[in-house]
Amino acid sequence: MKCLVLGLGNPLLGDDGVGWRVAEQVRAHLTDPSIEIDCHVGGGLSLMERLIGYDRAIIIDAINTGRKPPGTIDCFGLADLPSYAQSHLASAHETTLHTALQVGRTMGAALPDDITIIAIEAQNVYDFSEELSPAVANAVPQAVKLVIEQLGNR
Repeated sequence: MKCLVLGLGNPLLGDDGVGWRVAEQVRAHLTDPSIEIDCHVGGGLSLMERLIGYDRAIIIDAINTGRKPPGTIDCFGLADLPSYAQSHLASAHETTLHTALQVGRTMGAALPDDITIIAIEAQNVYDFSEELSPAVANAVPQAVKLVIEQLGNR
């Protein structure tokens, strides 16, 4: 089973870079050649294209719902992606991941059926900074552990 662990975000925009931080730390813990670990900036169609060819994907991203304290980690399947999510998984500038995947499947793209989302509630996603806020930075080790646990459940 070919698996992709993908950290989303922009590491130059404060908390928006948390997906990259988690993915980089997961990379340091794993050596399984069937698991690719990468980081990606885009959402929507470019994210769908990045998922082509994998059986399973774990996507890590900042999420800004305003409903939970910064640093809160949620883990859910793609079907449970909240419609109010404001992240790379649901961009205001292009299509949602759900729609992009539907388009890709309609066109015959080999996309994973098994997609898990690890979302870290963030607050400072538009500040030019390479630093995470303290609450989000404190969530990184727990998110890394959660990704590794999810990989063990395959």
